[in-house]
Amino acid sequence: MNEIVLLRHGKTQATEKQFYCGQTDLPLSESGKEELCLLRRQNIYPPSVDKFFSSGLLRAEQTIDVLYGKVERVALPDLKEYNFGHFEMKGHLELSEQDDYQAWINDSLGTVSCPGGESRNEVRSRVAKGYAKLLESVLAVEKQLVLAVCHGGTIAVIMDLIRPNTDNFAKWLPAPGRGYWLQYRDGCLHDYHPVKEVQV
Repeated sequence: MNEIVLLRHGKTQATEKQFYCGQTDLPLSESGKEELCLLRRQNIYPPSVDKFFSSGLLRAEQTIDVLYGKVERVALPDLKEYNFGHFEMKGHLELSEQDDYQAWINDSLGTVSCPGGESRNEVRSRVAKGYAKLLESVLAVEKQLVLAVCHGGTIAVIMDLIRPNTDNFAKWLPAPGRGYWLQYRDGCLHDYHPVKEVQV
């Protein structure tokens, strides 16, 4: 059995203000660090990890630091969050009257890009490549458990890729410090569950 724990980073000021924050390189907020420490004390994270990955953004790197210390990790830039372009660090209410924002949020085909940023289809393609690299590394060694800290949108895309035909993409979005524990057997997804209960 090979296992992947996909974990969303802790809270930032953008999370707390409900701003779009994709590739803006924010640190964790103090309350985000405190919440991660609380979750760690609840033993919801694997106590032993064979290999660590992150998107390379500061908030992901700091999440690993808070939970596991200064361990070695591999950066996978394709697992970065959506590039929101000109919508970065702005909220829905601020953007709601803009035509380009309305075109983006009402786009059913995933082809409309944020001005200066990405479309949903572009994000999906990029994240799929990043997850393929992660999975290749995991499956190269038997009985390996890896932890990858990335972003809510990234994790939702991955879950939608490996569990397609769901009727609500947003249901895959994990809360900060949460995510999914995936189990692979013979190279195929065997089972998964949310990172929210005590693991044994």
